[in-house]
Parts: sequence; structure tokens; C-alpha cells
Amino acid sequence: MVVEAVSGREVVLGRLRAAIGESGAGIPVPRDYRREGAVDLDLLVDRLTDYRARVHRVPETTVADTIADLLPASATVVVPPGLPSAWLPATVTVLPDDGLDNARIAAADGVVTAAAVAVAETGTVVLDGSPDQGRRVLSLLPDLHICVVRAAQVVAGVPAALARLTPHRPLTWISGPSATSDIELHRVEGVHGPRTLHVILLP
Repeated sequence: MVVEAVSGREVVLGRLRAAIGESGAGIPVPRDYRREGAVDLDLLVDRLTDYRARVHRVPETTVADTIADLLPASATVVVPPGLPSAWLPATVTVLPDDGLDNARIAAADGVVTAAAVAVAETGTVVLDGSPDQGRRVLSLLPDLHICVVRAAQVVAGVPAALARLTPHRPLTWISGPSATSDIELHRVEGVHGPRTLHVILLP
């Protein structure tokens, strides 16, 4: 008698087929997620601060001055091609991303970007690769990231944020500076992204 070996994969799939039945009809999944809600800018600030980001609530006319205060006068900052020039102070050297290699991006003192949307409930800022946000690598290699967010871009929760975003774009979800912990829960910042995150929140 010949006994055929059955892999664990086949065992599991066989059990799934038996449970589903011949029709293979799936169980309907509810999609009535909460999409709207009151936007609480103070909650966004609290959550970002809790994640160790630094938040600056200023009028748009003072963005350049605010950035100048955050950087030394000799600093070099990488910027995406569509970032408003009025946001950049004359005291820093601006390095537009025209296909910069990773070494030049990493060597910069920081990066300044805009944002696509921000989520108050989770304290998350989302970039989608638009011209004022640039390539994903820009927000990952420099040690400091300054992100400008308009109040109109803030939504209450994640479902509302997803409704504003285009799924096929390169989305980067940022909740505070890059951080990780080892098995003993020692927090280390800047391992796989910026060590410092400044969010400039405009009215």
C-alpha cells in the first residue's frame, strides 16, 4: 500500500474548504466605517507631542521665520520641487530635490515638506509623494524633518484620511520621530527615519 504524504498547507486548505462549503460564498464584511467627525486640532497637537514630535502653531506668514529658528544659519535643507518658496528662510542653503542621490540627502541637516493629510485621533501625518512632499526617501534619510500642515488638511480619524488619499500613491504615515525598542523596551530614536520631527501647524 502506498501512502501519499500530505503537506501541512494542504491540511489547512482542506479544512478551510470544508468549512466554507462548496459554494465558497464569503461572509459579508461591514463597510460602514465612521468617516466623519469633529476635527480637534488640540487633540492632534496632544497626540503629536505625546509621540515626541514638536508642534508649532503659527500663521502662514511666519513659516519661514519659524523654520529659521529651528535651524542653524549655515544649515542645508533638502526640499521637494513643489514646496512654496515663501516658506524657506534666506538664512539656510536650500537643496532642491532634482534626483539627488541618497548620500547627499542623508548629509543634509534636514528636510522641509508639506503634507497630504493629518489624523487628529492618532497624531499621524501622511505624505503622498505630491510635488510639495516629494519622494519618500526625502522624509526618511535626513535626521530632522520639518513638516508643514494646514488645518484644513486635518481629519478626525483614519477612515476620513483614507477617503482623502489615493491608494496607488506612495503613502508615508508618520506618527512622531522614527523610534524602535529592543526586547528590554529601551527606546531608540532615529533608527529608520528622522530623529527629530517638527510639525508646523497653520490655521
